[in-house]
Amino acid sequence: MTNISSRFESTRLLLVEPSALQAKIIQRECEEIGLTHVHTVGSAAEALETMRVERPDVVLSALYLPDLPGTELVAAMRTDLRLEDVAFILISSETRPQALDPVRQAGLCGILPKPFNASQLAKAISRTLDLLGTRRDLDNDIDLEELRVLLVDDSPNARKFIRRILSNLGLQHFIEANNGREAMALLADTMVDLIVTDYNMPEMDGREFVEYVRTRSWQQAVPILMVTSESDAGRLAAVEEAGVSGICDKPLEPEMLLDLLSNMLQRESD
Repeated sequence: MTNISSRFESTRLLLVEPSALQAKIIQRECEEIGLTHVHTVGSAAEALETMRVERPDVVLSALYLPDLPGTELVAAMRTDLRLEDVAFILISSETRPQALDPVRQAGLCGILPKPFNASQLAKAISRTLDLLGTRRDLDNDIDLEELRVLLVDDSPNARKFIRRILSNLGLQHFIEANNGREAMALLADTMVDLIVTDYNMPEMDGREFVEYVRTRSWQQAVPILMVTSESDAGRLAAVEEAGVSGICDKPLEPEMLLDLLSNMLQRESD
């Protein structure tokens, strides 16, 4: 735990937990992994006020708060220029997609299921710091700075979050679309090197868009990465059959994202 502890020495964490007992348990686990800069509040309003005074590196929040749900807290953060890129980890035993999808779309970095131990906490925060940290290079010879990326997602916050992650890898040129139909129009006269798309979107969803690219676009061989909170096995199988190059869950797993991008782009360059 020594290396992990030293990594967290300067990390500022804001814990949003209305239960005094749960807050004490989590604070003890934070101390165990070397997280000493921890500020605890009990509501979304207190969290926002505290963040505007001193910006944290990571927010660790319960889903159910006395004034706002965690979904609305992260949404409020993503619309505040001072807080839009602060990492957000949700603590929840909730598993229903309808409860978790809004917070995933808002730029969630991770979910810690209840109960969790210090090791799981350390892993979640390490992944978050990796995901949003300094630039990391992919293991290939591709000049990432020259690649043109099309981001397709109906959530502006989700696009902004994914764009930040890809920027950390060295990607610089982005075009954005709200749904598959908008993306289809952009592809008609704009060449791209990589498409990153969501599944659930209005007008034209991710599966339909992938099918269009693979069967009717003049850019049929472009790599397509789907980043989605969709969990239905049948729908995901249909996307794979349509010709997606890789599928990554929301919230993103940094190592999985790196591996998928590296493999996809390397195949394209061969």
